Amino acid sequence: MKVLIACEFSGIVRDQFIERGHDAVSCDLLPTEKPGPHHQGDVFDIINDGWDLMIAHPPCTYLSSAGLHWNNSRPERKIKTSEACTFVKSLMDSNINKIAIENPVGYLNTHWKKPTQIINPFQFGEAYLKKTALWLKNLPKLVYYNNNAAFGCNLIVKPEFYFISSGSNRRGQFSTSNEKRNKKERSKTFNGIANAMAEQWGAE
Repeated sequence: MKVLIACEFSGIVRDQFIERGHDAVSCDLLPTEKPGPHHQGDVFDIINDGWDLMIAHPPCTYLSSAGLHWNNSRPERKIKTSEACTFVKSLMDSNINKIAIENPVGYLNTHWKKPTQIINPFQFGEAYLKKTALWLKNLPKLVYYNNNAAFGCNLIVKPEFYFISSGSNRRGQFSTSNEKRNKKERSKTFNGIANAMAEQWGAE
């Protein structure tokens, strides 16, 4: 399968597909952090290159719920949000048979359409609470229940951390300390979710 991982610099999802024998390429304006097939530049430069599957992680700076409250007082930010939404729609409208778009719960849910599925890392073996929405085209929802022997990596664990920004003052409901990471770290896909994407969607 020829797979495009759009808006990914980490190589996390790309490498999971490569490990399973797929022809996977990541694409981002940033260089890849891990050696591997990567197009540094505009995703629309290569979007018509005959991909069977695209998994896209469009930037959420102007789309996530965390920053939307600024839009009323900052008109320039409101424009950026509209542009970001148009970018997502263009990805979904591309001529690729199977598409998954991943983004935090936020603007897209209310101003575009409801997601196909909402997942959390703890459902895939990593003890974090970070609601992630998936909009799917010609793809099944990801399976994460414990007794699915075919996808043994998808083990539900108890969430112990919120996955939040370094500038947040939020206090979690969990007894353990919150995990605070910068914007670049927050944009990376969790390994358990990436593994499930490659294992399940790569078999479609």
